Parts: sequence; structure tokens; C-alpha cells
Amino acid sequence: MVVVDTNVLAYLLIDGDRTANAQALYARDPDWRSEGFLLVEFSNILATYLRAGSLERGAAEGLLASAEQILSGSLNLPHARALGIAAEFGVSAYDARFLGAARGLGTKLVTEDAKLRRAAPGLTQSLSQALAGA
Repeated sequence: MVVVDTNVLAYLLIDGDRTANAQALYARDPDWRSEGFLLVEFSNILATYLRAGSLERGAAEGLLASAEQILSGSLNLPHARALGIAAEFGVSAYDARFLGAARGLGTKLVTEDAKLRRAAPGLTQSLSQALAGA
């Protein structure tokens, strides 16, 4: 099982400089999980691409369907718990939801957000660390 945040899922589904690493991680373990808020954030990324003319609506809808299929399980962290985690680590309530998912599932969050990794090093790892088995 791998717990991911929005950016890692986006790297998997939208071609970019980290897509190969995200694909390698998914190939190794396709049991990806996250906090349910991930799909809201991912939808917002797709909406941004639509507004910029970088994606057609059908392609964006296909990517969203793929994201829903990839996430085999989503947690819905209670708001008060997210707020507590945000205070504990000094992060946004959004980021706290992903940390709470990792903590609740007993694993590390895979994220490319360096600021979040610095705030919660015991609960996070980068894509390259996850691939190395850290």
C-alpha cells in the first residue's frame, strides 16, 4: 500500500518530469490510497488545465475517472483531527489531511512537496525515497 498526495497522483497521470518515477512506484505497488480531498484537488488541477486550453474536456474527464479508479481506498479524516495535525506540524489543513491518512494507515506519505517533508519527516518520503525502499 502506498499513500500519496495530489501531486504524486498528478505525476502519474499527467506527463511531466516525474511521471516515470510515479509510474515505477505504481508498477511496484498499485494499491494507492489517500485522503478523499485528493480528488477535489486533482479536479482543480484538471480545471486549471481546461481553462489554460492544455486539455480538452473529454481528456480531463478521462483523467479524473482514472484517478478515481487508481485510488483503491480513501479516508475521510474528521475536520477536528485535520486541524490538530495541522497545528502539530505547522502545515495547512489540506496537507494535514494527507499526513493523517498516512498516520492512520501506518505508513509514510509519498510527496514531492519538500516543505511538507521538512515539516513532517517521520511521516513523509519523496518519490525517489519510496522507490529506493526508504
